Amino acid sequence: DIIREHFPVSAILGVLAVIFAATGGVLFGALTALYRNRFPDYLIMFLVIMGISVPSFVVAALSQLSLVTFNNLIGFTVLPVAGWGTILHMLVPALVLGLSTMAYLTRLMRSSMLEVTSSDYVRTAKSKGVPATRIFTRHQLRNAILPVVTVLGPAIAAITTGGFVVELVFAIPGLGRYFVEAVQQLDYTVIMGTTVFYGAFLVFMVIIVDVVYGLIDPRVRLET
Repeated sequence: DIIREHFPVSAILGVLAVIFAATGGVLFGALTALYRNRFPDYLIMFLVIMGISVPSFVVAALSQLSLVTFNNLIGFTVLPVAGWGTILHMLVPALVLGLSTMAYLTRLMRSSMLEVTSSDYVRTAKSKGVPATRIFTRHQLRNAILPVVTVLGPAIAAITTGGFVVELVFAIPGLGRYFVEAVQQLDYTVIMGTTVFYGAFLVFMVIIVDVVYGLIDPRVRLET
């Protein structure tokens, strides 16, 4: 009953966080590769290091404090500080939850883009006079995104099931919050049930990503 009632909340929050993380990771990673060793590259990579290094509970607390300060300054509430119910309640927690994954995907996408850029088929396309936009979209971006897809499955599972601290800080009635409460109360039944559910969800997401990877990359053949 606990999983059925509270996992949808964690799932909604996780989906938004994954959208933020994947979109930002791909865009910022491609941007840093295009502006390699220039100011945008240095700035984004500095923020990436901060995003990976700073714990999520620190980011959550600072975000909540910033929201309180900003709402007090303008005299009304732009974004709710805590709670659940509307899309406005979801935005900041989802961004905080997906921040570290976004930073990791940005670094991964940058490395992949740089590797693809120096590949033979990209140099051949440039020598044939193929437009830069077409090279970027059909050759560089499409091939560079494959490593990101590979790690996206575990990342989705980790984000969806790993928002314990974020759910506690923002008072979100998700499954992670009740898992922490079960640990504090030594409720072993809930702990074991939730752990098994998390493990099954992780395996499911890895399988889904393997299937999607085979559809994206024609060089990969799925064995039946």
